[in-house]
Amino acid sequence: MEAKKPTAILRMHCPDKPGIIAVISDFITTNRGNIIYLDQYVDHVNGVFYMRVEWELENFLIPSEKISEYFNTLYAMRYNMTYRVSFSKRRQKMAIFVSKMSHCLYDMLARYVAGEWDVEIPVIISNHPDLAIAGKQFGIPFEHIPVNRDNKEEMEQREFEILDRYGVNFIVLARYMQVLSENFIERYPNRIINIHHSFLPAFVGAKPYHQAYERGVKLIGATSHYVTTELDAGPIIEQDVVRISHKDTIDDLVKKGRDLEKIVLSRAVEKHIQRKILTYDNKTVVFS
Repeated sequence: MEAKKPTAILRMHCPDKPGIIAVISDFITTNRGNIIYLDQYVDHVNGVFYMRVEWELENFLIPSEKISEYFNTLYAMRYNMTYRVSFSKRRQKMAIFVSKMSHCLYDMLARYVAGEWDVEIPVIISNHPDLAIAGKQFGIPFEHIPVNRDNKEEMEQREFEILDRYGVNFIVLARYMQVLSENFIERYPNRIINIHHSFLPAFVGAKPYHQAYERGVKLIGATSHYVTTELDAGPIIEQDVVRISHKDTIDDLVKKGRDLEKIVLSRAVEKHIQRKILTYDNKTVVFS
């Protein structure tokens, strides 16, 4: 299989105006960049233009370290753009936080070792020692940090040291049953991905499947979102549902729900790895 050529990825949003696609495309092609992906969306209600464009750097005239500077001078200030330039050769490092439930953790690790994701997983962090075996099985360092209500600040400092040591870019909470502090969340804005065991914003809180069972629902769901300081209210990345019936027991609901959680979380993580998510006003634009 031919190796993929190094690319640059631009994600941006700005007030909608005519001609933005043309000037950005011209910037790339004039400098001998080969565009391999371009997708855009206009929020007509709020008048916001969103775009993701990716191009090959093989013959690009502007050095990678200067692209953002050039783009900012030529277009970002002119069009009042919020933007980010990323590079495919800079492989992201993802830390996994987990407690005792293993289903999401093992699903992600299986995808990782199968080569489905262009990412590194340098460390697994847990507030319980139960899943240390997973680290051994997959050859990934496992750090037990026993966080509780009384030592949260001290333990989070230890977590920061670990994350910095491994150069972690983003974090996935694989059913990590601790609420992160505001300080923690602000260190990783839109870089902490959580999976919620219901179709938000319904049946939040404890025992969602029991609540669903008692209400006789016909659908259960799962929601993956970025973590913000408002609990379970961050920008939603991915959601899905599965049908159930009166024949399903609570155990059936839990099993189906866990299967769904794995799928929804993995979809969200994959989009983040591919740099296909834009956040704006507590919402996401997720490009195909």
